[in-house]
Amino acid sequence: MGQKVTWVVGYVGRHIRVLRLFWGAAIAAELEYRLNFVIASLTSLGGLAGSLFGLFLFYRTDYTFSGWSWTEALIVLGLFTVLQGFAATFLAPNLSRIVRHVQQGTLDFVLLKPISSQFWLSTRTVSPWGLPDMAFGVIVIGYAGIQLGIAPGQYAVALLPLMAGFLSLYSIWFVLGATSIWFVKVYNVTEVLRGLLEAGRYPIVAYPAIYRVFFTFVVPVTFLTTVPAQVLLNRIESYWLAIAFGLAAMLFALSQAFWRFALRFYTSASS
Repeated sequence: MGQKVTWVVGYVGRHIRVLRLFWGAAIAAELEYRLNFVIASLTSLGGLAGSLFGLFLFYRTDYTFSGWSWTEALIVLGLFTVLQGFAATFLAPNLSRIVRHVQQGTLDFVLLKPISSQFWLSTRTVSPWGLPDMAFGVIVIGYAGIQLGIAPGQYAVALLPLMAGFLSLYSIWFVLGATSIWFVKVYNVTEVLRGLLEAGRYPIVAYPAIYRVFFTFVVPVTFLTTVPAQVLLNRIESYWLAIAFGLAAMLFALSQAFWRFALRFYTSASS
C-alpha cells in the first residue's frame, strides 16, 4: 500500500513539474506582447457589458426566469463568464492545435515523448488572454453573492460541480479535436460547440422543455452553469450532483478511450 501511494505521489509530482515548465514558457512568450493583455481585458469587459445588458432586457419589465431573481441570474452569468475564460485560457490554445499536428505530421513527435500524448496535447500551452473573463466572472459572482448573503463555505461546495463541468467541457472538446484524425477540418465543429455553449449564459429554465432536454442530456450545458449556480444557492437535490460527477467521469473516460481508438487510424508522417 505504501509503495502504491509513493508511486501515485511521484506520478502526480512529475506531471506538476511538467506543467510548470509548459506554462512558464508559454506565459513568458505571451507576455512579450503585453498590450494584447490590455486589449483582451477591454474586450472581455465589453463582452460582459453586452451580456449584462442582454440579461437586463429580460428583467426590465418585471419578467423573471421561473424561480430566478435578477441577482440569482447574475450568478449563472458570472459562472458562464468564468467558463468562457477557462476555455480561452486552457482549451482553445491546446485542442485547436491537434488539427495542425495531424496536418503537419508533428503528432509523431508527440507520440514518441515519454508522457501521455493526451496530457501533452491538452496542457502544452496556456493563454493568459482568457484570465480577464475569469476575473470578471468571479467579480460578478462575488457581487451577487454579497447581495444574496451567500455563506463563504458555500463557494467551496459550489466549486466541486464547477470543476466537474470544466472536466465535461474539456472531454467533449477533446473528442471533437480527436476527430481530426479522420476529418482534418473540424474547426467548424468546435465553433458549433461554442455556439451551443452560449445557452449557458442564462438559467436552463429560460428555454422551452425540448431545449432543456437537449442542453441537459445531449450537450450538457445545464451542468456547466445552472447546476453549480443552484449548488451555490443551496437549492438543488443531491442526485443532480451525483449525475454531474458521474457525467464528468464518464465523458473523461470516453475521451481517453476515443483517443486510443483514433490513434489506431493515424497514419504516421514517416510511414
